[in-house]
Amino acid sequence: MMAKTVLITGASRGIGRAAAEYFSSRGWNVAASMRNPENWKGPGKTANTRVYRLDVTKPDTIDDTVKSVIKDYGRIDVLVNNAGYGVEGLLEAMTDDAIMKQFDTNVFGLMRVTRAVIPVMRTQMGGVIIQVSSMAGRSAFPMYSVYNSTKWAVEGFTESLQYELSQFNIRLKLIEPGIVKTDFYGRSREFVKRDDLDMYGEFVPNVDDRSMAAGEKGEPPERIAKAIYEAATDGSGRFRYPAGSPAPMLLALRRVMPERLFFRLIKQYYRI
Repeated sequence: MMAKTVLITGASRGIGRAAAEYFSSRGWNVAASMRNPENWKGPGKTANTRVYRLDVTKPDTIDDTVKSVIKDYGRIDVLVNNAGYGVEGLLEAMTDDAIMKQFDTNVFGLMRVTRAVIPVMRTQMGGVIIQVSSMAGRSAFPMYSVYNSTKWAVEGFTESLQYELSQFNIRLKLIEPGIVKTDFYGRSREFVKRDDLDMYGEFVPNVDDRSMAAGEKGEPPERIAKAIYEAATDGSGRFRYPAGSPAPMLLALRRVMPERLFFRLIKQYYRI
């Protein structure tokens, strides 16, 4: 039986690299894509793992990579849109450039890659598109208004798109990670601040301290990689996959609790 092929964006580290390693260990052809392939520290270039240069903000690299993957492997059975990062800070501190950069990567980049792969899967009459969203795509947190809005956009985009593509046997899935111990809380983190916004008092340090403390205790990215693999292979019509603490519990509470009580719960956690 011919091995299936998965294309993963943002595969240089964190969830993306863990997913590449997990799919590879299961015998899949892995097209691991990233902005800087020279930084790849995952499985070596083997018969079933190849590395590609892809920057989701540069359409030409997306088209080139899709063409190369088809040339190398003949098909794309699963797309994992994982590339992304987080901007944190007060909205008053955000510049237009910071906001646009966040949306260009997390939303527009994801849309570009999805659009580029659809014709491949449509011709194949099948495939799975997996968007790595976040529990922040259904529950908002203080000082993440810009990041939250990108993940809510991804959720709405994906929910709508499923109706277009189901006729071609293309299934869409949302992975909603909880707190994961990755560079999201390290070098990939972008904290925007302004020194003249001291009127917020202890709000900023309280929220920041709680966010970083939670990140230190986050789930390993391998936990999310297994959820991605499950979404790719379970053959079900399941749409959302909360994965890693506290996503399943928090999203369940968000669904059943009155909003004012849920908001109070979030405020208590962040001590605001």
